[in-house]
Amino acid sequence: MQLIQETADLSAYLAADEAIDHQHPVVRETAARLAADAADSYAYARLAYEFVRDAVPHSADTGDPRVTWRASDVLARRTGICHAKAHALAALLRAEDIPTALCYQRLLDGDGHVVHGLVAVRFHGAWHRQDPRGGEPGVDARFSLGAERLAWIPDAARGELDHPVLYAAPHPAVLDALRTAPDREALGRALPSTL
Repeated sequence: MQLIQETADLSAYLAADEAIDHQHPVVRETAARLAADAADSYAYARLAYEFVRDAVPHSADTGDPRVTWRASDVLARRTGICHAKAHALAALLRAEDIPTALCYQRLLDGDGHVVHGLVAVRFHGAWHRQDPRGGEPGVDARFSLGAERLAWIPDAARGELDHPVLYAAPHPAVLDALRTAPDREALGRALPSTL
């Protein structure tokens, strides 16, 4: 699949915003702690990815009803759905000047489709998608700049697909659902099924 930058300006993929608040002290402290153990930016990106994947449980796996969406809240509360985890990973990567985009998949979930959130990092002049979802049995997502190691591969026969656009900020429909949902159950009803 050919990934498409929403904007040609790479600085947009380093910017802070309301959700990817990489200037926040919690994000800066977490980034500094991870960077202390990294020999280079690639090692840092892998450590940040593994931290979000493994140390921030997906709220559906743990039954946590709280909805987080700001990167700083995700890291402080250590919970979030895929979109929230993607915001946290993007913030940690951007905090260390690694261009990071938000990207999405449409996946079948029960009787309907859901929009799944992940990120793409830019290394060596190319974008590489990473999925920090983790947690669920049978999901073997890993950090990779080679062949993708995502949580799920969309099946077109089931109406699933990869959205090719690399967003500099969270998709407005996703962000609005995250901001306004009082709990994870309501969030499940509010999230879009397609973009």
